Amino acid sequence: MSSSTKVARTEFAAAIAQIANERNITAESIIEGIKQALVSAFRKQMGQLEEEFHYDAAVDPETGESRIFKYPVISKNEETGEVTEWNAKKGEDVTPAGFGRIAAQTAKQVILQKIRESEKEQVIADYAGKIGEIVSGQILRMDGKMVIIDIGRGQGVMPPEEQMRGEFYRLNNRVTVYIKEIRETFRGKVVIVSRSAKELVAKLFEREVPEVGSGAVEIVRIAREAGVRTKLAVRSTQDGVDPVGSCVGQRGVRVQEVIHEVNNEKIDIIPFSDDPATFLRGALAPAENLKIDIDVKNNLVTVTAPDDQLSLAIGRGGQNVRLAAKLTGYKITIQSATGQVQSAVTGQEEHEIDTFEGLTPDVREVLIQNKLTTLGDLSRFKNRWSAMDEIPAEQKDMLMTRVIQFEKEMAERELLHPRADREERKEKKD
Repeated sequence: MSSSTKVARTEFAAAIAQIANERNITAESIIEGIKQALVSAFRKQMGQLEEEFHYDAAVDPETGESRIFKYPVISKNEETGEVTEWNAKKGEDVTPAGFGRIAAQTAKQVILQKIRESEKEQVIADYAGKIGEIVSGQILRMDGKMVIIDIGRGQGVMPPEEQMRGEFYRLNNRVTVYIKEIRETFRGKVVIVSRSAKELVAKLFEREVPEVGSGAVEIVRIAREAGVRTKLAVRSTQDGVDPVGSCVGQRGVRVQEVIHEVNNEKIDIIPFSDDPATFLRGALAPAENLKIDIDVKNNLVTVTAPDDQLSLAIGRGGQNVRLAAKLTGYKITIQSATGQVQSAVTGQEEHEIDTFEGLTPDVREVLIQNKLTTLGDLSRFKNRWSAMDEIPAEQKDMLMTRVIQFEKEMAERELLHPRADREERKEKKD
């Protein structure tokens, strides 16, 4: 055997061994991948092959020498036509002339592909261990309605339901995202990141507030409508530590850092209380002078609000009472001093549109994907959603009826209740 042959054998085997070791891939899987690719390359070169034969490749793991063989078929799957058994003793070498060059190119492509797959699997494994953490990333591109974000070693995918309402994503902008899960898609496993998860706000407070990071202040509960408002209840686990003051910071510097990270979303921080009535009053702030009746057995709360506090207790589009219900876990009904019910929520509603009777799940999904989750959104962008083919005519009629009523109420409210509106605008500004 010549020295040149020994070198060739050493180089091929050593290269496969090195790749297998560095990329955590078995040498057998690399060889098997090369064999499958060689058969595909042979089929492409030769065109139509004889159906009574099974074709396979042989690759010498030492030299890399590749040959194509055909074997008589013994049996096939009746439904798929796939060969299930062949006569391995009657193989015939059918390697075409000049196939060595094709084999070398094919082997190179397979190895590169294996390396890419290995790198992706490693990245996925790394981020699987980071689920529940936040990272800063840079927006790379838009893939339909998906936002693709560079999160370090890999890329994160942010689907529409994980995006914040009213937030626009521009190329190269930096954003902080919450690593939510590893999801199996038709493209393989991907890292799903979120800007709408309530955990994002909690993790930002952990980062910005040392007392939260150390555990001296605990975020007990959190309710969020991403892009608009968050309520979180906090308590101290150490004597002498003010939980609300710690989260707000001197002159509000700590909470303002969090607000900046979530695109100026409003954040209410309230002290958690084991007394349900006290906790409910905090959750329904900034409304005051509320009468609260609790039906513990049925998990129901009836809140009677003075006329000048009704709009604050309910909030624009019912947002304040929805978040309070989510935060406290109670079903809340708000009524006026005369006993007329003004709002009733269960705490299960994610968005204002979830309170619409007759809204179908399919249309709800369309509206959420287009960030149309409130009556205000539907009013501002009615020309857009009313032209969508995905929304049936009867659903459009129902939505338009609500929008017309909403616009009428807003106009009347501006005329008849300027004080309440001024207070709500001031509360929103604060």
